[in-house]
Amino acid sequence: MAQAVSVRLDDLALRALSQLEATGLTRSEAIRIALVEAASRLADRKALAAEVAALESDDADRAEMALVADLMESLRAPR
Repeated sequence: MAQAVSVRLDDLALRALSQLEATGLTRSEAIRIALVEAASRLADRKALAAEVAALESDDADRAEMALVADLMESLRAPR
């Protein structure tokens, strides 16, 4: 069973909530969707950061990236 939670919203959050409610969502639906989507985006950013860290720590991958960057630089039109 869901637990009722009381929160205080500032003006910016209230305007955003009003925009979501204007789409036909109930206040509860809008808040639930916003919370779930925000948590998902946070998890996505953490996963991406971990992937970047893994790639940056791979010496062979970094060497290949440098080769590709050098190739791209050599193909660039003169300034």
